[in-house]
Amino acid sequence: MRRFLIIFTIAVLAIGFVFYTRPDPKPTVVKPEVVEQEIVLDPTLNKILLAYEEYIIESQKQTGTPGAAIAIVKDSSIIYLNAFGVKEKGRRGTVDVHTSFRLASVSKSVTASLVGILVEDGVFAWDDPVVKFLPDFKLKSEEQTKALTLRHLLSHTTGLPYHAYTNLIEEGDSLTTMMNLLGDVDLIGGVGSVYSYQNVAFSIIAEVVKAATGNTFEDEMKARVFGPLHMTDASIDYLSFVNGANIAQPHLMRNRKWKAIPISQHYYNTSPAGGVNASITDMGKWLVAMLGNKNEIISKTTIDTLFTPEVRATAKNRNFNKWNRIRKSYYGLGWRVINFKSDTIAYHGGYVNGFRSEVAIHPQERIAICVLANSPSRFADHAIPTFFKIYDKYNNEEVPLAVVAD
Repeated sequence: MRRFLIIFTIAVLAIGFVFYTRPDPKPTVVKPEVVEQEIVLDPTLNKILLAYEEYIIESQKQTGTPGAAIAIVKDSSIIYLNAFGVKEKGRRGTVDVHTSFRLASVSKSVTASLVGILVEDGVFAWDDPVVKFLPDFKLKSEEQTKALTLRHLLSHTTGLPYHAYTNLIEEGDSLTTMMNLLGDVDLIGGVGSVYSYQNVAFSIIAEVVKAATGNTFEDEMKARVFGPLHMTDASIDYLSFVNGANIAQPHLMRNRKWKAIPISQHYYNTSPAGGVNASITDMGKWLVAMLGNKNEIISKTTIDTLFTPEVRATAKNRNFNKWNRIRKSYYGLGWRVINFKSDTIAYHGGYVNGFRSEVAIHPQERIAICVLANSPSRFADHAIPTFFKIYDKYNNEEVPLAVVAD
């Protein structure tokens, strides 16, 4: 069995994190700026991580997944941080903990944290009307235009049909152009009443942020999320990603083999919905905050608001049923909320341009996990449900955990 290397408590730019790595034929080397003290994991948690890593290694091998990275946070520490495989099939260069991936729709959860911070700071309120900031914006119904709030944008309850104008995102239209076209779309229900997943409508929040702050959405994300959390590998635009020195290349299956494909500009025109890029180190730091450990940046009250169900919504990741049967699923604000028998977890998944992303937070157990991959293999489908299955097994839970999903 593979054994663990030393686990450090790290202070990275004055923020402490715990990094776990292991010996590997192509090891990921974490070089901490400051080592505060050596930490010994709880024996049960140690067994969980050992078992889970064995699963990850085998899963990556069986699925042929070119590259992946995983972060696990417990309480206020990153207890596991590791990278596997290569950035691009057939070329030199292994994935490490600072390799950037596209987050795809997990961007929505990161966006929700920014909006929550702005709400805390009094820039706007969840139930402010969109037209308060964008007076020229229109839905087909004047009444529903006036009723549409920021809460509706982030919970996919705008009344617009499923994926309205997502096709135009991939054709490269600007957000402004697509927003103007929404006024011609027949609505399927009243605002706040019907769940209908969106990318264009969700991204209207970028224009709201700009109108309310005088700064671009990208600048506010850097100033209020990336900067304070020291997410030094993160970005939110195409050029920053493709020009990065340490990025994963996307892959698709061609003739039964994973082949690298070009990085596209798709969804950077709707960056709140799908344009965030980040490394697994960045995501670990963000998860520490989302477990309520960075109240000076985002409060526990705001996080609870993000995780509160707004509308019933079908869970997209049915693989959770291989862990435990889903009872009900909802959408909160930028997060899916899936209930099992007696517990709840917050989850979101994403896919774009050959990249897969998965993130889940279990508030009651104070544990969170993020999985990033540079191919849409079954690896990402099963990685998080399998983690919680292993977690339950070693904790001898008599009552299964519950989950919040995207």
